[in-house]
Amino acid sequence: MSERSVDKGVSERKAWAFLALAGCFEPLWVVSMKLSEGFTDIPWVTATFIFLTFSMYFLALALKGKLAMGTAYSVWVGIGAIGALIAGILLFDESSDPLRLGFVALIIVGIVGLQVTAKERQ
Repeated sequence: MSERSVDKGVSERKAWAFLALAGCFEPLWVVSMKLSEGFTDIPWVTATFIFLTFSMYFLALALKGKLAMGTAYSVWVGIGAIGALIAGILLFDESSDPLRLGFVALIIVGIVGLQVTAKERQ
């Protein structure tokens, strides 16, 4: 009888990399959804679901690691929110006033703080 290998999950370093990748797909699906004109432009609808699927897939891989679920989800949403805000400024001429950018800086501080204070699951 052969020994079965035990799945030890994903290393913490890989989990953070998967989480960053998942976060990078967030603004892509949001921009695609905006461009889909209320899900009426089929190519953009398709792109939305493809990017959303990749975002969820990499988030799922990150959660296989030793990251706390609340931390992972918060970082994922934060990366997506910042990316969507930057895309809105660059692509859709949305406001970039200093106060708004100051609040983005607070999100970044929160994301870094969550990463720095994250503890491995036991």
